[in-house]
Amino acid sequence: MFDNIYLKNFLLNKKKFNKNHKKTKYILKSLLQSIENSDEFFIQSLSNSYSFNFNTKMIKNFSKYKNIVIIGMGGSILGTKSIYHFLKKKIKKEIFFFDNLDESLHLKLNKIKKLNRACVIIVSKSGDTLETISNFNIIFSKKLSKNNLVFITEIKDSALIHIASKLDAEIIEHKKFIGGRFSVLSEVGMFPAALMGLKVDRFRNFEKIIKNKNFISSLTKSVAGIFTLYQQGKKNSVIFNYDTKLNDFSLWYQQLVAESLGKKGKGITPILSYGPKDHHSLLQLYLDGPKDKFFTFFKVLEKNSKYKISNKFNFNEINYLNNKSIKSIIDTQSKSVMNIFKLKNIPFREIIFKKNTEEEIGNFFIFFILETILLSSLMNVNPFDQPAVEDVKIETRKNLR
Repeated sequence: MFDNIYLKNFLLNKKKFNKNHKKTKYILKSLLQSIENSDEFFIQSLSNSYSFNFNTKMIKNFSKYKNIVIIGMGGSILGTKSIYHFLKKKIKKEIFFFDNLDESLHLKLNKIKKLNRACVIIVSKSGDTLETISNFNIIFSKKLSKNNLVFITEIKDSALIHIASKLDAEIIEHKKFIGGRFSVLSEVGMFPAALMGLKVDRFRNFEKIIKNKNFISSLTKSVAGIFTLYQQGKKNSVIFNYDTKLNDFSLWYQQLVAESLGKKGKGITPILSYGPKDHHSLLQLYLDGPKDKFFTFFKVLEKNSKYKISNKFNFNEINYLNNKSIKSIIDTQSKSVMNIFKLKNIPFREIIFKKNTEEEIGNFFIFFILETILLSSLMNVNPFDQPAVEDVKIETRKNLR
């Protein structure tokens, strides 16, 4: 279990790495002890012992809807999108996400058949997220029924609480101690997952994997390696994704790293890159530009490939592609990049998703959440706030009044 993270060239300075590795293991031990002593720590939501604020009856009631509309921003929706697109083959319903303010909103709405018969989930921890309220206002104007609305938000004085109360709609509490970008395995991601027909209990295996030696070894070595590279001036983290199923997972990871670590002049800049497309735009920079980056390759292991190349025109120039699947070509391209990275001593790690299950993506959510928290301790920043963003929100409200 958990033998799918491979560090390559991450140990460029072994002395610093060993020192950071020892410190990381100590921080992790302290973190696990603090979890045992607190009932209100967001990591509780990563465990199956965490009790949801929704029940089987509620799931059954809203599962009758064939279409699900989810409205949210950032951490309120990115985790759910990650789950949907990674496990889409298992999901029979159509899910529509509204996660930005966009003039083309009506085009997406036109794709939803019988909008008034769709389950609409509105997610905002604060209950005052400007974009979420705006999108809901526009969508609700399409004559939605209040009976198919679910609000996931903190129970406090807020715009969404007032709206939900006025409509007598269903409210699921977003726990105060669970931040948005850490909320994927709480009600925020698990209620929609349950409506998608997925096995919610399989996502959250904190107690099991925290005892797994491979998991702990991969986690602590990744953290120590990243922090050592950070100390050496490599402060740009490129997520090189080679499977479209992981596009939204990459976006979730990007937000987690950027918002959690970007404080006090410190931070790691997460850059999303997509292979093999970016071989023809950014790869030259990665190979021959500034040596201020480290890389994470995301790949999905799949045996079956729908499309293969055939040389029906009998061109000798492309004989080497004959009978090659699209998947095998992409895998060869990514391996070729990694081989050149090795030659050029460019630090990278390869992360392979092998099983395509609820358990696997849940384990990776937990892995990256813990990785980010451990990095925040090493960098001496608070991973749970975002004070600079709050300044922009206040300024925007002031200018809109």
